[in-house]
Amino acid sequence: MVRIADVAELAGVSKATASRALSGRDHVAEATRKRVVEAAESLQYAPSTAAVGLATGRTRRIGVLMPTVSRWFFSQVLEGVQAALVKHGLDLMLYCALPGTPARERIFRDFMRRKRMDGLIAIGIESSDPEWERLRQIDAPIVGVVGTTPGSSLVAIDDTHAAMRATEHLLALGHREVVFLGGEARDPGAANVHRDRFTGYTRAMTAAGLGASVRHVPAPSTVPGGYAAAVDALGSQDRPTGIVGVCDEVAIGAIIAARRLGLLVPGHVSVTGIDDHEYAEMFSLTTLSQKPRAQGRAAVDLLLARIEDPSLAPSTTSLKARLIVRSSTLALDASVAAPGTRDGSHGP
Repeated sequence: MVRIADVAELAGVSKATASRALSGRDHVAEATRKRVVEAAESLQYAPSTAAVGLATGRTRRIGVLMPTVSRWFFSQVLEGVQAALVKHGLDLMLYCALPGTPARERIFRDFMRRKRMDGLIAIGIESSDPEWERLRQIDAPIVGVVGTTPGSSLVAIDDTHAAMRATEHLLALGHREVVFLGGEARDPGAANVHRDRFTGYTRAMTAAGLGASVRHVPAPSTVPGGYAAAVDALGSQDRPTGIVGVCDEVAIGAIIAARRLGLLVPGHVSVTGIDDHEYAEMFSLTTLSQKPRAQGRAAVDLLLARIEDPSLAPSTTSLKARLIVRSSTLALDASVAAPGTRDGSHGP
C-alpha cells in the first residue's frame, strides 16, 4: 500500500509538506504542490479519509438527505451534487428518508447526530417538518434544494413565476377554461413547491379577470396520478381547454388521458408542464425548463463556501425557469375545442 511517506520521498519533501500540499488548505509553494501532486498520481496514492481528517479536522464527507431517489427531479439533483463533489474530491453520504417510515425516524434521531460529515445538502425538506429542528442540531452547515430552510442557504427555482408563465402562455393563446392539475399537501418534499405553483397559476388567472374560473384538481405528482386526475377533468361536462400540470409527469399523464378519451392534443386541449423532464421532448410537451442538475451543483458551491467561511450569511439562489414551446399547446379554436367532439363539428 502506498503511504504518504512514499509520496514525500518521491517529491523530495517532508511528510508534513506532502500532506499540506495534498490537503490544499495550508500555504505551499505552487511548484512544490505540483511536484507532490505529480508524485501522488504516479504512485496512485489515495489518502484515507481518516488520515485527512486527522490532518485537517474535516471528514471530507458531505451528507445528502432527500425523501426519495425514484422521482426524476430528485435523481437529477443528486447527479448534479455527485458530479460537483467528485470534482472537489469529496465523498457523498446519501440518506433516503421517505416520510412516514421508521427508517426516516431513525435517520433523523441517530444518523444526523453522529457528526460524520462536514456539511449537509437537504433536498425537499420543508421548514414545517418537525425534523428541521433536529437537522439544525447537527452542528454543520446546511444548504437546501427546494423546500424551505430557515437560517440556511437555499437553491430553488421561482415556482410562482414558473406557473404564472405557463398559465399566461395558455391565456395568450385564447384559453379561458384553464385548470391546474396535480399537487397534494402530503407529497413528500414538495408541498410548498405545489403551493407556490398553484399561487402562480391563480395570480395569472386573476390578473386576466378569470378568478372565478380558478380550478385545482389535486393528484400525486406522477404520470399515473396525472392520468387519473385528467380522466376526471376531461370527462366532465365543464371540460377545460387548457391544463397547467404541476410538473411534467402530471402533464404527460394528462396527455395520455386526453388521447385515450379521443381528444386531440392540442386540438381539443392544450397542456403545459413545469420541469423539462427527459420525456418532455418525446411528448412534444410545452414546459417551463428548470435545471435540477445545475441546482445540485449550485448547492455544493454554496455549501463549500459556508464550510470554508462559517461566518457567511445564508443566501438564497432563485433561478428563473425558461418557457419552451412545443406542440402540446395551440391557439384556441372554438369549433375544435367544443366538448364532446373530435372532428371539429358541434353535433346536434
